[in-house]
Amino acid sequence: MADLSTNIQFIRGIGPQKAKALGKLGITTLQDLIAYLPRRYEDRRALRHIADLQNGETACVAAMVASPPTLAHIRKGMDLIKVRAVDETGALDVTFFNQTWLKTSLRQGETYIFCGRAEGNLLHRQMASPIVELAGRREQTGRIVPIYPLTAGVSQLVLFRSIRQGLDACADILPDVLPDDIRRAHHLCRIGYAYENIHFPESAEALDIARRRLAFEELFLFSIGLKRLRSRREVVSVPPCQEVDMGGFFGALPFTLTDAQRRCVEEALQDMRSGTPMNRLCQGDVGSGKTMVAAACVYFMVKNGRQAALMAPTEILARQHYGGLAPLMEQLGIRCALLTGSTSAKTKRSVLQQLSSGEIDFAIGTHALLTGSVEFADLGLVVTDEQHRFGVAQRAALAAKGSHPHMLVMSATPIPRTLALILYGDLDVSIIDQLPPGRKPVETYAVPGSYRPRIYAFLDKLMAEGRQAYIVCPMVEESDDAAADDRKAVTAYAEKLQEEVFPHRSVAFVHGKMKPREKEAVMAAFAAGKTDILVSTTVIEVGVDVPNAAVMVIENAERFGLSQLHQLRGRVGRGQHQSYCILISDNRNEETRERLKVMTKTTDGFRIAEEDLRLRGPGDFFGERQHGLPGLKIADLGCGTDLLREAQQAAEELLSQDPNLTTCPATAVRVEALFTQNANTLN
Repeated sequence: MADLSTNIQFIRGIGPQKAKALGKLGITTLQDLIAYLPRRYEDRRALRHIADLQNGETACVAAMVASPPTLAHIRKGMDLIKVRAVDETGALDVTFFNQTWLKTSLRQGETYIFCGRAEGNLLHRQMASPIVELAGRREQTGRIVPIYPLTAGVSQLVLFRSIRQGLDACADILPDVLPDDIRRAHHLCRIGYAYENIHFPESAEALDIARRRLAFEELFLFSIGLKRLRSRREVVSVPPCQEVDMGGFFGALPFTLTDAQRRCVEEALQDMRSGTPMNRLCQGDVGSGKTMVAAACVYFMVKNGRQAALMAPTEILARQHYGGLAPLMEQLGIRCALLTGSTSAKTKRSVLQQLSSGEIDFAIGTHALLTGSVEFADLGLVVTDEQHRFGVAQRAALAAKGSHPHMLVMSATPIPRTLALILYGDLDVSIIDQLPPGRKPVETYAVPGSYRPRIYAFLDKLMAEGRQAYIVCPMVEESDDAAADDRKAVTAYAEKLQEEVFPHRSVAFVHGKMKPREKEAVMAAFAAGKTDILVSTTVIEVGVDVPNAAVMVIENAERFGLSQLHQLRGRVGRGQHQSYCILISDNRNEETRERLKVMTKTTDGFRIAEEDLRLRGPGDFFGERQHGLPGLKIADLGCGTDLLREAQQAAEELLSQDPNLTTCPATAVRVEALFTQNANTLN
């Protein structure tokens, strides 16, 4: 009999070949298979008459094949199957590409369901490559159908059938990780019903019930795991820092900190005085002044007689931090050094010697700070910039250079508090929700592609005044060699601009396939004002400060999440000039236009983050980031804050009665599995 750890190749109907293809999706066991959740759903229950089809809409029709299908060879590698289907209201011409088996499987006189995008006109209805199945089959039509993320060699139908086999194989062995009393108290369905209806919903209501149950379970397990992480952290004690008169630091600043910055500084200092290692996230919009909060913490730590380090994800960012912070710190008697991959061997030897002897108080650098040769005399504080760019292992490697140093991580990605709680689960969260006075909001416009000539004229006018511009192309999705396509798109666009639109300007480009050194050289030239226009993929999303860049043009803006658009917009508006962000999109979808309109109405990153979460769920925040916590699969935290509170409360109650989960072995096993991969770096 199968159990949840059974390799899927041994599940009836799957076998070695399908198992190999599914392995590309990370599905190797029965547990992986049933936990592989749909990305979205399509309601294919309603049937339309052919005469009622609207151009451009996706719909299902029941129609009889009126004549035998025909096969045409268009060219090598391109075969067309054509078939005419009819109902009592009209005829539908259907075309299939490279699906030659349909010539024999679609039989004249049989009725099929065709589900696809309607095209043509009132007299001549058409569909290209619709889903097709025999009427009454109810596998891909006639129901609410799950749509799964795919990879090469795995179709929706293969996944659909494999998951059906998997659920049938484990129907009687699914352990319920929620204790019965908790399940009943929170009105949650049993686990078998939840899995059945998350994959094969009987109705919209059944899907909601299943979703709520699985989301609660996920948040419940997270909450237990995070509480255990925190309690593990709290048993580590360190000598508390002494009080420091911060007047010297505040007095040296050429401006006054905002109330929000002051609050974040005080929260961090309180942590460092507590006798427990600080583990705090300082989160704030682009330009909200996180670096000054970090600088205050560095001052406090050095005045306590210990060293501090700041790690940035790129050399250009490390140099930027050094250029901004070193003069201030040196003025306050704090000795600083910069350490990056391009630091000369002679300088590096000197810096390493001074760090290990304690002559340098504050080191700013890149991953170079992690190398084995770097030793600190007494590292008391570690600051990491742009937290999501570092894996937790890198954070931990730097922390290991001291004895339980205090950790401050900075992020310019505004995240709703509920999501921050999960994303940075073992961190306390400080939010800078105020911008320094006097910053001009970036004027934002959403326009169709037909505006390009006007946009180019506007860019030329601003460049004549000495400004610079970014143009961002979206990454090419769902390609076997997406990076090559990105490179092609960016280089081709840059060449076209240089040759045909701005021959009298300097155009450069940067993309993810370039070597870090090349990328940094291009960015540095742009920052120095040697380039007028920088064409880029999203690699310029984070960090680099070019006060003279006053325009951000984003092509195919509908392909980005709002939070990502907001991050990109934050690259401009950093100087004294009025800045602009122009979102170009020809997408006519109402929801897409609504999303882009949000960007034109507000520059508040937290409001945008809330809206993004509501519209897209948490995926846009998690992306591929190595935050070191297991990814959420189903809990939509935008809509689920009440559910999150319920799950946390249930977790607290269970742990207060049974801290070691001895009465709930299934729960203990799942929590352990969820956090095992991160055990070494999250305590």
